Amino acid sequence: MLAHAASPAPTPKGDWLLLPDRVWTADGDAAHAGWAVLVHDGAIAAVGPRDGIRAPANARRVELPGATLTPGLVDLHSHLFLHPYSETLWNDQVLTEPQDYRTLEAAAHAKATLLAGFTAERDLGTEGAGFADVSVKRAIEEGLIPGPRMFVATRAIVATASYGPGPRGFRPDLSLPGGAQEVSGVDQAMAAVREQAARGADWIKIYGDYRVGPGGGTAPTFTPAELKALVETAHLLGRPIAVHAASDAGVRMAVEAGVDSVEHGYGASEATFRLMKQKGVAYEPTLTAVEATEQYFNHYVPGRDAPTARMQEAARAFRTALKAGVTIGNGSDVGVFAHGENWREPAAMVADGMTPAQALHAATDVAARILRQDGFGRIAPGLRADLAAFAGDPSTHIGDLAHPVFVMKDGAVYRAPAGAP
Repeated sequence: MLAHAASPAPTPKGDWLLLPDRVWTADGDAAHAGWAVLVHDGAIAAVGPRDGIRAPANARRVELPGATLTPGLVDLHSHLFLHPYSETLWNDQVLTEPQDYRTLEAAAHAKATLLAGFTAERDLGTEGAGFADVSVKRAIEEGLIPGPRMFVATRAIVATASYGPGPRGFRPDLSLPGGAQEVSGVDQAMAAVREQAARGADWIKIYGDYRVGPGGGTAPTFTPAELKALVETAHLLGRPIAVHAASDAGVRMAVEAGVDSVEHGYGASEATFRLMKQKGVAYEPTLTAVEATEQYFNHYVPGRDAPTARMQEAARAFRTALKAGVTIGNGSDVGVFAHGENWREPAAMVADGMTPAQALHAATDVAARILRQDGFGRIAPGLRADLAAFAGDPSTHIGDLAHPVFVMKDGAVYRAPAGAP
């Protein structure tokens, strides 16, 4: 794999003829052998059998032997401003790492994400880094740094005293920086949504429940009136709303309030997932985050140990949502684990019951629909040339997503085989 070098800077747009062994377009479940893709000035110009595509004489030809070309992948739940808790605990990242440093880290994480074949990402909260995600998004869009297309949520919104760091476990006379924007009451909830939208949030992220119950158990944090105000204000401003919710009560309250996507949902019941299906609410299961935290804090060793109780709970919820027909998007909670390893979430979804093709759809065309974007997510003429190629065929063996050999975003190449133009 060392032969497939990451480009230090993107190549210019123009005409490209991409010649993989197979093309998986996201319009079906099977990859097409012997197909090629023609790209012109940042857009897909043609896709189909090689002998049916007429490329301009000056088109750059990229041979991708043994590889499958797919739409660029999408991660719907990321945290560019976090890094693995095995390196630095979440509290310490928020309390001790300066925002300037965390922003530079986020830029490095964005590059790692893009080079892994993920050409779009929804970042659901800066975790104490203010509105810095808006600047990272701008830097990517203006070409200052490489990274995926970003859809950002800025600070996220939590109920007063329900998130961290603290206040549980800290001296009561300390004033601590928060990992999100705290609100109480309808007026504060509406004001926070308006502020975040004005600052550049594409999505509004709220915490519908958290560890605020007796003994630290998970319990809802907002009243129905507060949830209604958050959702209605966001929708009035044209922003979809994503909710962190792990308990059945938290998920159900958020769905009844009209949220657009549920993150985690580990404790949701079959009845609640059926309600999500009925109301068209999307679900991001974040299975990999559970596995990662079980490794960090409960000594779980992949390949050696049986799944822990928390992992079994997450897998049960995922299978229940799948059976209920809920729209499931690829959302990993990357940042809890290393950026650039986003492929682990589609692999986890396959391990817990999806087919490889279903997991690929969750990370491409389904994810694009959840983002309300129709310009990428499939390989079809007229769409933006956000493309990735992987050694092998991830439509039949999802683990092949771990081996990217080519990455193009908006017609510019960021990773290519050694010797490619």
